[in-house]
Amino acid sequence: MLLGLLKPAYLVKLWWRGRHEPLYRHAVLERLGRYASAPSTGWVWVHAVSLGETRAAASLVEALRAELPGMRLLLTHGTATGREAGQSLLRPGDEQVWLPYDTPGVVRRFFEQFRPAVGVLMETEIWPNLLHGAKHAGVPMVVANARLSEKSLRQAQRLEAVLRPAAQTLRGALAQTAADAERLRQAGAPQVEVCGNLKFDMTPDPGLLARGRAWRAGLDRPVVLAASTRENEEAALLTAWKGLAGPRPLLWIVPRHPQRFAEVAAAIHEQGWRWARRSSWGEGQPSEDDRAAEVWLGDSIGEMPAYYAAADVALLGGSFAPLGGQNLIEAAACGCPVVMGPHTFNFADAAELALQAGAGWRVDTAAQAVTRAVEVIASGQAREAGERALAFAAMHRGAARAMAARIAAIVREQGG
Repeated sequence: MLLGLLKPAYLVKLWWRGRHEPLYRHAVLERLGRYASAPSTGWVWVHAVSLGETRAAASLVEALRAELPGMRLLLTHGTATGREAGQSLLRPGDEQVWLPYDTPGVVRRFFEQFRPAVGVLMETEIWPNLLHGAKHAGVPMVVANARLSEKSLRQAQRLEAVLRPAAQTLRGALAQTAADAERLRQAGAPQVEVCGNLKFDMTPDPGLLARGRAWRAGLDRPVVLAASTRENEEAALLTAWKGLAGPRPLLWIVPRHPQRFAEVAAAIHEQGWRWARRSSWGEGQPSEDDRAAEVWLGDSIGEMPAYYAAADVALLGGSFAPLGGQNLIEAAACGCPVVMGPHTFNFADAAELALQAGAGWRVDTAAQAVTRAVEVIASGQAREAGERALAFAAMHRGAARAMAARIAAIVREQGG
């Protein structure tokens, strides 16, 4: 009832966000379970809420197509960045829609419209009404690349009366690590199996890697990338950067969320840096004035492999505040070593493995991260660490095939 009452507020928020990200205003009725096409059945449904989950889903979708020739993909998202990235995963006959809001009537209309053979929720998307509706519609549900941190487990236990029954309806959970698997069992998920992390199976686009190397070739100094930064991290990094003595590398800041591009641009400008923005040179190369800048702003979407390919070392966004850290596996797959802060609980296992492999370093503060990055470049460690990062990423591949085999077996049981 509460979620139903909040529905108008959700719609207003969508329209507001659509000022800067117009895709939020696209097909709004889909979020209410209203569709233009005729009802259909037999879909392999994958829900990837945002950009990171969609990127991880790419290798799983490819493996599923190999297991289930001729499968029709139903791809759902919650964010504009996820939906935009998901378009590259579609083939003729596939369909892409917004995930319906988690209210009973909306969920019921979703399952009346699409009768999937299986539903695959990426990582942490446990929605009680959605899972309840799937159970009544006879749709087996799986959480793939499942992870659950200690913090999230404590939150789930506080809402146990709602979340445990939802988790218990799952057909299975395909966990990233043994620790994730144990926490998922504590939360009520049945048939939990460790399959590894799909993000190790992500293959960077060769065209984007070439683009990043071309940018780097035009510079006469090293590059430190602040990758997928979050609120307040940019200010701390810029202050630390100002305190460096001697010639500085180029600092390239890439905010995690597109809606913050203007905010971060203003922060760079207010501190008095000579700066340039990625969007200003389009498909070409940065101008001579751009190459002379002290700070670059990465204000584009879908180019992270290019940013990593251009960098000597990356500072891991989201890890210098208690936000859990961003995807360090993508950096490793691009051959870019990382300096991470103390908060990497979103990728706890991968972070420890990267440290053990010599593909990164851990520090306590953003200021220490800046200092370490510059030291790593000056000492010549960055190139060797980049090679170790590539080897580390390659060593842990294979999760996509394992997960696709389990999901395909469920589809076959359903007669698909």
